Amino acid sequence: MADSSDKTRPQVRFCTLDEGQAGQRLDNFLIYELRGVPKSLVYRLIRKGEVRVNKKRAKASQKLLIGDIVRIPPVKVEPEQDEALNIHQGLLSVLEQAILFEDEHLLIVNKPAGLAVHGGSGLRYGLIEAFRQLRPNTKRLELVHRLDRDTSGCIIIAKKRQVLAALHRLLREKHGIEKRYNALVHGCWPDYLRQIDVPLQKNVVASGERLVRVDPEGKEALTKFRCLEYFSSDNLSLIEAFPVTGRTHQIRVHALYADHPIAGDEKYCPSGVSAACDIRFPRLFLHARKLGFRHPVTGDVVSVEAPFCDKWAATVERLS
Repeated sequence: MADSSDKTRPQVRFCTLDEGQAGQRLDNFLIYELRGVPKSLVYRLIRKGEVRVNKKRAKASQKLLIGDIVRIPPVKVEPEQDEALNIHQGLLSVLEQAILFEDEHLLIVNKPAGLAVHGGSGLRYGLIEAFRQLRPNTKRLELVHRLDRDTSGCIIIAKKRQVLAALHRLLREKHGIEKRYNALVHGCWPDYLRQIDVPLQKNVVASGERLVRVDPEGKEALTKFRCLEYFSSDNLSLIEAFPVTGRTHQIRVHALYADHPIAGDEKYCPSGVSAACDIRFPRLFLHARKLGFRHPVTGDVVSVEAPFCDKWAATVERLS
């Protein structure tokens, strides 16, 4: 008699690639298909020949073609089904209303502050897991870029792998995707300070937290700035920031480098300023306000603007 547990054991899978999956490397295909499995195990399966393409051993770098049949060996994947996450309906409703643009190829969302873009590091889910639950019939939803958890505003999600790849190409171009942020910073931002061009280095401290510092050995980082308004009674400035490059925490660290840390930034504010932030500012005042690019499929110009949340609007109104 067969063991009833056989039904729950991992089984060998054979995937025939369609147009939406073709063109990518074997390792990237497997990392997506085996979400929840460590990357080191994925590469070990390839090296040992347990993964086959058209019944033959293959290298991790092999580009897959339409019609290729990939054998995926039985691997236990940690449950990652979005429906099992039981994401709160209230959050799903908020995100549905936060969609700024959507077609069959991509969508753009006004991400709320405080919501991570994806699960991990102790978080069960984030923006992308929520949208996979909101769009269960869309086979592949992937983040095109990222925003810090405490940063709000425009973020793009691709619905197809080809669109994801095309948007990544645009991101690598200096003016392929134009992003404009608003930030509320401490002090009077001088009109002459129009750009900051200093390299940034990402570091991981003992606690595992990521911190970015200005470092001559770091990667090129360029941000353009413009002061929109100065609130003299509170010594705060509302600025516009245009990141030409896309480094982690770039705007936050460049603002700090200029001695104008962003209000509510508990990570990068000097300790004395940070203590005041806890009382006066209910969030990090950095918002991805505008996004513009040429649609990689239709060729149309896509231009969206994300409204401020109530906390941001109320704070600026009080300052004004």
